[in-house]
Amino acid sequence: MDQKRVLAIHDISCFGRCSLTVALPIISATGLECTVMPTAVLSTHTGGFTGYTYRDLTDDLIPIVDHWKTLDLKFDSIYTGFLGSFEQIDIVSDIFDRLKEENTLIVVDPVMADNGELYKIFPDTFPNGMKKLCSKADVILPNITEAVLMLGEEYKEGPYTVNYIEGLLKRLGEATGAKKIVLTGVYLNKDDLGAATYDVESNQISYAFHTIIPGYYHGTGDVFGSVIVAALTNGMSLPKANELAVYFTAESIGRTERAGTDLRYGVNFEMGIPKLIKDMGI
Repeated sequence: MDQKRVLAIHDISCFGRCSLTVALPIISATGLECTVMPTAVLSTHTGGFTGYTYRDLTDDLIPIVDHWKTLDLKFDSIYTGFLGSFEQIDIVSDIFDRLKEENTLIVVDPVMADNGELYKIFPDTFPNGMKKLCSKADVILPNITEAVLMLGEEYKEGPYTVNYIEGLLKRLGEATGAKKIVLTGVYLNKDDLGAATYDVESNQISYAFHTIIPGYYHGTGDVFGSVIVAALTNGMSLPKANELAVYFTAESIGRTERAGTDLRYGVNFEMGIPKLIKDMGI
């Protein structure tokens, strides 16, 4: 059986589990070859750390693709996360055009906002740029804040109703043209948190929840997204992939909470990888 190959386009923080230091081990552990394209290198991520180093690699992205084209590399999936500028959005859009084959799965996590607010580094026009990139994706992974920003709607605090979540999913499908949507940060009561999925073509909506663990844990969106990408590339259905990602992420958070680890360091997903491999049937 031919091994499938995933391209992960993210920044890399040398310390603090997020972005590529999460995507690479999780995707690789599920039997996939994970090729990486770093958009920037940081000494640590920016959540809670000060004095970190930052090297922008925007100018390297197209030369990397140019070299790969000479090697005739093919990718079964392309997965993008945090992009720091309109220029990087435009470059990644071009990368999609150059590397996508007929059956390549394009997954975009439009990382730009949380808790009702756009990240301070971005201008107010940034959601429209990310929405344009999402229009080239097969699967998008927004949280509720990112979803409403791309729709130009007002952010609402939860708990949410089923009607609101499903209306949001359907409006997002119409606005972006994405075939599948995974909406994170969904909670219908104060006890359970999870994600909802929407398959536009089949009109199927599904949910997965886990008991809320208090606190803000860095890198959990990357953990969740990496499991989604690995599961879908390995042929798992969207509802099953969502269920697996919700539980793997929650278990990683719980493991970290019990250990009392500094929350800036990210979550302990590594010790859950053997179970993830078993649950994915690898």
